Amino acid sequence: MKRIATILFLFISSYLNAQELFPLNEPASNVPKGTLGVRAFGESYKEVSLYRNLFALRLMYGISSRLSVYATASISNHHSPILPPDLATHTHTGNQTVYFTTSIKRGVPYPYLYNGDDVYVKYRFLSSDGQNSHFRMAAYGEASNVNVAHDETEPTLLDDTKGYGAGIITTYLKKHLAISFNTGFIIPLAYDGYAADPYGGAEVPSKLVYGRAVSYNLSFGYLLFPRHYKNYNQTNWNIYMEFLGKSYEQAKIYQGPEMVSVPIQTPLLKGGSYIEAYPGLQCIIKSNLRIDLSVGSKLIGQSYVHFYPVYMLGIQRYFFGRE
Repeated sequence: MKRIATILFLFISSYLNAQELFPLNEPASNVPKGTLGVRAFGESYKEVSLYRNLFALRLMYGISSRLSVYATASISNHHSPILPPDLATHTHTGNQTVYFTTSIKRGVPYPYLYNGDDVYVKYRFLSSDGQNSHFRMAAYGEASNVNVAHDETEPTLLDDTKGYGAGIITTYLKKHLAISFNTGFIIPLAYDGYAADPYGGAEVPSKLVYGRAVSYNLSFGYLLFPRHYKNYNQTNWNIYMEFLGKSYEQAKIYQGPEMVSVPIQTPLLKGGSYIEAYPGLQCIIKSNLRIDLSVGSKLIGQSYVHFYPVYMLGIQRYFFGRE
């Protein structure tokens, strides 16, 4: 009986609320209780003459009708094993060492590295359902254990910086249209490691304190097909427009045996803000297998953690609980 109820819930969710399954942002709805979801996703963009890629695997589980937990692991070729030599460098003047920052060389090949782990918990605390509509709110918390040599101040918990964050999600659905607003904060923890020496000497002790950030994401989803449901095997087609925004503080960087504070000059380490636009297309097959495709470009300002356009692809499937 439990399995039948779960399948029915997924059937209803996949059909009536398919446009609420945003490719990039989380809705206020939850994974059904006792259901395991598996999502593989990635992003790719061209940096000068090479492609930077990220591949991630996410497990999602519904602990209760209101509480869901996600665990994500990722690999990418975004980072050098240590900080690059031209991010924060130095010169020697007599017996003194002068430290300064520059903009790093782009398009340098990096190996694929394991970024780390990310845990995300979402609790839906408000539901107001009507005929062909609903309004929901949820709170989320996130923590990551990532220790790569991220070389920009902007934090991203999934694959760039260790730390934690939290926020609120508000989602409204009316017939074929879904709208969701997601806002929260990120408190990154510092990278404490080494940078390559520009003169070929021993690696230089370095500490990079990333900027705290606030995110603000707005998503629109619209169900194109089918206009009316007839059976379980009908394929859903949804279109999306998602806006991803973030404001972040200036970084602090310290180098050398005495951990001297390095003046910030490069825009990679200065504070900033931006909004990106991601139009997307989604296909849901037999109310379970979900395929997402989005392409991102800058709208206001720009992020320095990637080049444009950014291509995003995701594949997701649920596995129902059993008695």
